[in-house]
Amino acid sequence: MENIKRVLSFTRRAIDDYKMIQAGDKIAVGVSGGKDSLTLLCALAELRRFYPEPFELVAINIGMGLPDMDFSGVIKLCEQLDVPYHSIPTEIYKIIFEVRKESNPCSLCAKMRRGALHAAAKELGCNKVALGHHFDDVVETFMLNLFFEGRLGCFQPVTYLSRRDLYLIRPMIYMPEKDVRYFANKAELPTVKSTCPADGETEREEMKKLLATLERQNRGLRYRIFGAIQRGGIDGFREFGRMSGMKDYDEE
Repeated sequence: MENIKRVLSFTRRAIDDYKMIQAGDKIAVGVSGGKDSLTLLCALAELRRFYPEPFELVAINIGMGLPDMDFSGVIKLCEQLDVPYHSIPTEIYKIIFEVRKESNPCSLCAKMRRGALHAAAKELGCNKVALGHHFDDVVETFMLNLFFEGRLGCFQPVTYLSRRDLYLIRPMIYMPEKDVRYFANKAELPTVKSTCPADGETEREEMKKLLATLERQNRGLRYRIFGAIQRGGIDGFREFGRMSGMKDYDEE
């Protein structure tokens, strides 16, 4: 696949650094239809061909019951990549927007989607779930926790869920969003536009805009924040030397 080498350079390094994949793993990729999850799916499907630790892949879509969302392109992509595709129907949209009529729906929605994804992964015999969080997500999550909760924290590169006996891995934590966007466009990935009423109106979107403004005034800010997270050992992040793509901010 065109331009996959740069994607693999980021994902392979994160996987190796944090030992995310072992021989015999069956990994579920949570496929939302967005550029992040589809890029991750392509990366792992390509990596599967030559990685020294053999592993299996399945793609899982949690159907939220949102109107006018067509995943036929995603299904075709999975067929091309030889990755089994599973769609899990839920009534998350109905519960949140019609029954509970949540004024701040994102937190509950994320919790319900995670629960459905983890349950589906276990039912399909998976021992790991791969999520499409990228470099910018790491920085944004850290800043959101700092600003709105007054704590130093982030999600972990590798998380063990003892109640599910399931590992969550995030192979794209070194990959800047601009590289994800570039690959998705060049590869013409069949992204699916979300029809969620709350899409684009979240605290995360506001933080993304704030960081973009600060980045224009302070080149490399996001990389320095990421480096601080590594050096501080926050939530399992570690420093492994100069990160791939560190010089990229000079080229933006």
